[in-house]
Formats: sequence, C-alpha cells, structure tokens
Amino acid sequence: MESKNGSVIRKLYGYCHIPQHYADSFTELNSGPLYRYVNFHRPCYFPSTITDKKGKQKKVYRYKDMMTPYEKFRSLPRASQYLKPGVTFKNLDAFAREMTDNEAVEKLHSARDNLFKQFHERLKVRA
Repeated sequence: MESKNGSVIRKLYGYCHIPQHYADSFTELNSGPLYRYVNFHRPCYFPSTITDKKGKQKKVYRYKDMMTPYEKFRSLPRASQYLKPGVTFKNLDAFAREMTDNEAVEKLHSARDNLFKQFHERLKVRA
C-alpha cells in the first residue's frame, strides 16, 4: 500500500503516528471497507497516450477514461486469466453491486469514525 499513502491512506487517516499495537485495527479497516471503496466504487483517471506529429508521446487524462480499478481490470484483454482460481467475474460483479457508491463511502467513513473513536478513548484511559 506504499503507493497509496498520499492519495488514499493519508487522506483518510491524516498524518499522525499510529502506534503498532493499533495496527491490526487499521489493517482490518484497510482490507474491508477501504478495499471495497477504492477498488469497486471510487473512480480514477487512467491515462491515454497521445503521439504528436513529431513522435513525442504525451499522457492525457480524459473524462471518458475515468473508471474504477475493477472496471479497468474488466476492460483488459483476456482479464479472466488473471483471476485467482475459484474467483469469477460473476462473483465480483455481484460483490460490486451489493451496495451503491454512496453506501460504500458511508460505510467506510462510519468504520473510520468508529475506529478513531476507539483509538481516542484508549488514549484517554492511558492518560
């Protein structure tokens, strides 16, 4: 998740230090609601490469190229060959449709708020 620190993790958690004994709680949030939101409900820009008359290539980010990481994965040629054994697009599609984009972000924020509430209550007890 190192590449997601600026765009996802730091935006969600902030920049404060998280003691190691709280790491399991944060990992649970990352692998649950955060994973679902980022991969199935949060749209991202994907670049298109444009080559000009001189042969110089330039990346452009167009609105029509915006999709979720899951949608981008589905759009790859022969994407099913990259699925783990036992995982199907039918199952993944059902998982993605279980909740709307707004429901997914609400669940993520609710889980984050509950985690931070527990985190701060534990800090108060220790002080």
